[in-house]
Amino acid sequence: MRNFLLGFIAVGIAFLCSARADLTIVQRVDGVGQNGDVTVRIKGDKERIDAPSQPTRIIDGKTGEMTDLMNDRKSFVKISAEQIKAAAAGMSLNKDKKSGGSKLTPTGKKETINGYETEEYAYETPQFKASFWVASKYPGAAEILKQMQTPIAGAWKPSNMGMPDYTDFTGMPLKTVISVGQNQVVTTVVSIKQSPLNAADFEIPKDFQPLKQPVHSSSPGEAPSASATP
Repeated sequence: MRNFLLGFIAVGIAFLCSARADLTIVQRVDGVGQNGDVTVRIKGDKERIDAPSQPTRIIDGKTGEMTDLMNDRKSFVKISAEQIKAAAAGMSLNKDKKSGGSKLTPTGKKETINGYETEEYAYETPQFKASFWVASKYPGAAEILKQMQTPIAGAWKPSNMGMPDYTDFTGMPLKTVISVGQNQVVTTVVSIKQSPLNAADFEIPKDFQPLKQPVHSSSPGEAPSASATP
């Protein structure tokens, strides 16, 4: 159950470091079988996530639909916005957010990440604990935070997964630590680059076929078990 929750929340972590327009973000993810660099690419209202030993994941901000590409099999699985909302509701991830009981609280701790001074903000719900290391002086942070909503509207809104809303941050979160029981996932931004991206990279390849029987996945935020292990 704890790995289920961590995997689901991990997708939200990737989105917290994302923005609209053509953008490429490389993040280092460590913990619970999710070690390695994760690359997040964003073009308009679509987002693509490539992680080690996992399917390529594409999010459509307009429909809220998620598509997992099994590149080695040339196949794909689609998960609808309704399925994602049901998963979040079933796990009661947004219960605490609705009650207003969770909020970002500065701890006073500071750390330099990628040359930027960050301050830690703690965030706790009955399901998990989190800390966000926020760089208040990150260039263009305010604009990036405003743009974040586009590729992850609707079902993928952070608050639907029990995470803080973008407007809650005073700068760019460069490191996120999520703890569920004794398990922990740490996500650190390695680089952010703005450059044109190929629209075809956000579509299902023409030679890919839908899986008649979807591979088992413990949550919308985890890789199908057959593909191993955001």
